[in-house]
Amino acid sequence: MSSQEILTPEPGCKVCTPSLSFDFTFAYQPIVDAKNKSVFAYEALVRGTSGQGAAWVLGHVNKSNRYRFDQECRVKSILLAKRLGMSAKLSINFMPNAVYKPEMCIRTTLDAARSVGFDTTQIIFEVLESEEIQDPIKLKEIFNYYKKMGFYTAIDDFGSGYAGLTFLADFKPDLIKIDMHLVRNINIDKTKQAIVRGIILTARELGLNIIAEGIEVLPEAEWFIAHGVHLLQGYFFAKPKFEGLVAREEIFN
Repeated sequence: MSSQEILTPEPGCKVCTPSLSFDFTFAYQPIVDAKNKSVFAYEALVRGTSGQGAAWVLGHVNKSNRYRFDQECRVKSILLAKRLGMSAKLSINFMPNAVYKPEMCIRTTLDAARSVGFDTTQIIFEVLESEEIQDPIKLKEIFNYYKKMGFYTAIDDFGSGYAGLTFLADFKPDLIKIDMHLVRNINIDKTKQAIVRGIILTARELGLNIIAEGIEVLPEAEWFIAHGVHLLQGYFFAKPKFEGLVAREEIFN
């Protein structure tokens, strides 16, 4: 089943039109569990079909096609993940200002997963904390609905955006991803250490898991591991692989 077949128009759901005038695909970057030496998840990162970066793809997204783009991201990332034989969790970024009504528009995600036998409980939806939320009440509704449907939810780039800890209080995700700007050089930066220790303590009190993203050197990874954070992502472990999956053996050799 193709993405176009899954994205058939549904009455009342304006995300399904119009069709996009550009094409895109994905690269997948692993999120590793350093404690168990395994791949916890792969994050789907948009790319042009000739390997262009995310900025090229997002440069084609505007108010008129944002809804369709958000839906096609979900469908394409799931279909490709299944084709590649992904067994770990799949992390998909979603655009909070693009989702019209979650109970209507989640149908395309479910149809895509079911059409290829991809376990929907393995899907993580990430929302960017760095993106200004136009309708916080709507986002809370989306998060609650996704959790009800069995999806994992995550806040990406935590610590870099508009709402900070208020965002956590309102939306209560399963995971938070500490922004790479706080991760970079954390092993030698006392200010960042103090901030991130506070985030770690807060997350633990709330029962949330933490992912440190943007790990580039071993001392950064070691700092987080020493502070009980074992889910790590970054170039130190593996770069995103264009239409492919970096195997566990390539990371922990």
